[in-house]
Formats: sequence, C-alpha cells, structure tokens
Amino acid sequence: MTGKRIVILGAGESGTGAAVLAQKKGFDVFLSDKGKIKEKYKTVLSKHQINWEEEKHSEQLILSASEVVKSPGIPEDAALVKKLRKLEIPVISEIEFAGRYSKANMICITGSNGKTTTTLLTHHLLTKAGLNAGLAGNVGKSLALQVAECNYDYYVIELSSFQLDGMYQFKADTAVLLNVTPDHLDRYNYELQNYADSKFRVIQNQTKSDAFIYCLDDEFTAKGVRERAIHAKQYPFSIKQKVDQGAYLEENQLIISINQKNQTRMSIQELALQGKHNIYNSMAAGIVGRLTDVRKEVIRESLSDFQNVEHRLEFVSKVHGVSFINDSKATNVNSTWYALESMESPVVLILGGIDKGNDYGMLMEMVKEKVKAIVCLGTDNKKIRKAFKGVVENIVEAGSALEAVTVSLKLAKSGETVLLSPACASFDLFENYEDRGHQFKAAVRSL
Repeated sequence: MTGKRIVILGAGESGTGAAVLAQKKGFDVFLSDKGKIKEKYKTVLSKHQINWEEEKHSEQLILSASEVVKSPGIPEDAALVKKLRKLEIPVISEIEFAGRYSKANMICITGSNGKTTTTLLTHHLLTKAGLNAGLAGNVGKSLALQVAECNYDYYVIELSSFQLDGMYQFKADTAVLLNVTPDHLDRYNYELQNYADSKFRVIQNQTKSDAFIYCLDDEFTAKGVRERAIHAKQYPFSIKQKVDQGAYLEENQLIISINQKNQTRMSIQELALQGKHNIYNSMAAGIVGRLTDVRKEVIRESLSDFQNVEHRLEFVSKVHGVSFINDSKATNVNSTWYALESMESPVVLILGGIDKGNDYGMLMEMVKEKVKAIVCLGTDNKKIRKAFKGVVENIVEAGSALEAVTVSLKLAKSGETVLLSPACASFDLFENYEDRGHQFKAAVRSL
C-alpha cells in the first residue's frame, strides 16, 4: 500500500473522514481545502498526523496524486478537477473510497426530495429492531470515518447526485430512489435528463441478489426504470395502484407486500409523518425493513413513533396566534410545493437564496391558493419578484433572518402561518441550510 499517494480535496465531514481512513490504510495522505477548515476538523487531522493546507490548493502537491477523493461540493468544471482529469488521475467520492474497505450491507437512499427523512426513518427502524446499523452520507458521520473506526453490519446512506457522480465500483445491496424532480440543474447543464442519469447511478453494479426500491408514481423515475436493464429485484411503491411486491395503499391502509402471504398493514393515520410525500417516505423505509427481516410489529411501531428531522416542516412557535414553521431544508421548488401542500391556513411564505435553475411556475397554483404574502430572503430576488408579480399582492425584501421574521409577523394575522421554505440554496446569506434554520428559529424566539 505504501507509496500510493491519496489527495483529499475539501476538509468537511466527508473529506476529513476519507483522510483518516486513507491514513489508517497506510497511504501517503495530503488534504487540501480552498476555504478555511473548521477547528473540529483540524483537531481530527492533527490527532491523526495528516498533512493539510487551507485557503489554497498547492497544485504541485495535488497533481502528484495516485488518486483524488473530492468533496461533493466541488463541481466537475472546477479548473483543478479539469487538470486532474486531463492527467487521467482518478477522481472519486468519499463513499466510493470507503466502500472498498467495508463488507457491511449498504442501504443507499437518493431522490430529489425526502431522502434525509427516509434515511433517518430507515435507520430508526433498523436500530429499533436491534440491528447494528450506522448512519452515513449526507447525514450522520462520514462513511469513511465510520469504516475506519466502527464495525457496523449495515449502513443506511443518504446519497446526493454529487456523491453518486463520483461512485464507480461501489454497489448498493439495497438501492432506494424516491423521486426525480428538477434540482441542482446548474450542475447538470440545465438538463433534467443529466440529473436523472446521476440519480440512477444508485443502481449501478447491482446484481439479481440485490434490491431496488422506487416510486412508481414519479414520472421521471418510472420512465428511467422502463428505459434501463435493471438486474436487481424490483420493489415499487405507489399510492395510486396496487403492486405485487413493494408497497401500496388500500382504503387508507399502507400495505407492504414482499410476498402475498406475508403482508404488513397499518392505517396511514398512525404514521408519525403526515402528508402525501411522507406516505411515500414511510413506504420506502417499510420495504427496507421487511427486506431486512424486521418484524411487522417493529415496522409499525417505528413508522408511528419516529421524530422528524430538524429544519423539515419543524414547528417553532406560535407568536400572537401566528404559527412559525421552519422548512429551511427545502432547497428546491419541489420541496416547497410539498410544504405548501401540507399547509391548512393562509401562509406568509419566506422564499429565496441562491437559485439553482428554479422554475417557480410549478408553485403557481399552490401559491394562488395558499399564499397571502412573500418575503424574499436573499441577495438577488428579481426572479422571484418577476414570477409572482400580480399573483401575490405583497412581495417584500429582507436581508436577514430577523428582518424576515419581523416583517412576516406584521403581514400575518392570528390563525395564519409564517413558513420558511426557501426553494433555494442558502449560501448567499448563510453558511448552509442548518444555519439558515437556526437563525430563523432564534429570530422567532426573540419576538
């Protein structure tokens, strides 16, 4: 092993974890981050005596790599990545790298919307059943760090399209594709097909002994399934039609059917997560549970006692009769559509941030029906103003979470709702969507 040089680009959760694993496996490791490295990651790197640099990329140290593990946040068209490609130095994701060193059962969950909720719900279900399961990918600790330091039998991994793009030999034992709706199109040449192809990488390398769980009601997913030769055993889920193997609805009963004799049934009223999109998320997690031989009672219990993820339709507080809801995790239009669909009172909607090629037309009917005012929280809101001009009477600007919350309270009446569901990335005003959500909650509590 020694002598092979691994360079890690990006010192976030995934990069730091990959560096620790590479060091443990005896590679010559160097980590480089163009930005500042957080103290908590510097501590880990120093503890493992890993060479690193911040606020620059020293090309002579990077281009001498045998292989590069790239953070999912660094785009393919970055100048340094192009140079690596030209030199034919392999560039992979942390998940691809970590997968080489683990024999655990890999349950991989992707989709434009609902993947964090479904990943956490699936992990909750497996751990409740007593299985030794780790949580990785976009949630939890990095897979590489856990492979280096833990010994799990299962990993439940949330995968973004960016992570999937850097995966080549990795195989999911169970692959879950929740949906494909426009997101991150700025990274995919504004072509939905390119983005869909990325999502379908979750099934690459699968064999007939593996499982593929997918939403039959999602147009792009169903089309992708029809167009591909899929080797894994298929388990579709639907709320519109009955399926032989998978999950479906019948008279408000959620039915998970792996074989006809062995069905799991529960009323959708019992589900911890309400709303149509959450029925899909519960179906996907439930199928994983049955395929992993989790008992029916444990599946029913898990789907009914799960606590939802922070920043996803999270009730914050009621102020002067106005409900404040934090859905900061809604970083695309489709997520915001789902959030509005679940609202039952007039809404003051806080929208905006970094637009990723959004088509706000998808929201038009829902906005006409439910939204009384829009508060734009971003540095450039021209596209939002143009989209909803003449549809929503009040469209105002805010430059901070506190300003957005204060303005929203003035616009809302008792019995109404202020919903932060931005449909955009957060990096213009905030560190990330969590920072945006935390600042929103702090602002609400200061009222």
